[in-house]
Amino acid sequence: MPETIAEVRMLDSSYIREIRSLLYHAYRHEPTFAYLFEADRPGFDQRVRATVRELVNQHFAEDLPAIGLTIDDRLVGVALVAPPQRRLDITESWAWRMRMLLTTGFRCTRRYLDYHAAVLGCLPPGPYHLLPLLGVHPEFQGKHLGEQLLNALHAWCEEDGGSKGLVLDTGNTRYLDFYQRHGYEELGEIALGPIREHVLFHPNPKPENRLAG
Repeated sequence: MPETIAEVRMLDSSYIREIRSLLYHAYRHEPTFAYLFEADRPGFDQRVRATVRELVNQHFAEDLPAIGLTIDDRLVGVALVAPPQRRLDITESWAWRMRMLLTTGFRCTRRYLDYHAAVLGCLPPGPYHLLPLLGVHPEFQGKHLGEQLLNALHAWCEEDGGSKGLVLDTGNTRYLDFYQRHGYEELGEIALGPIREHVLFHPNPKPENRLAG
């Protein structure tokens, strides 16, 4: 299938509604969210929608960066980025925790907080960027847009001399080969009920390699 070329944009708060819709559609079938928000219990879609809404809203309230892909002004891919010095702010917010409790319930909020802490526990010492959420809209998957999004993220993170690289996690085994082909190394594995969440790291080039390039 020929590659579809998208435009890379830094996204501001005017994109919040589009980002929330895209990430809801991207995550509602993901095994990690199925476990965290109890897909076998009524109200799962509402819990996923509420969680994505609260994460995206808090991300922009904290003035954190977001990178998007657009085709003809339609948002088709997005990554929320947490810089090293800000990566704990969202889940430490009591207002965010209260909204999560009210919309997803105590058990799902506790599962999410434990999952988040376990991911952070896999990180070695040092400054890293984290990707709390990223996705390509299901209508546009299979068009190499995930690769374009990763390349844009890597280029953007490389500009930060205070970061050692980029960390993401996935419980979807069909993505592992894709990430490994793009230079990701496994830092650790987390047990989430029946799910095995893989924490992956993409190192920034060393300064001498940047100069050589």
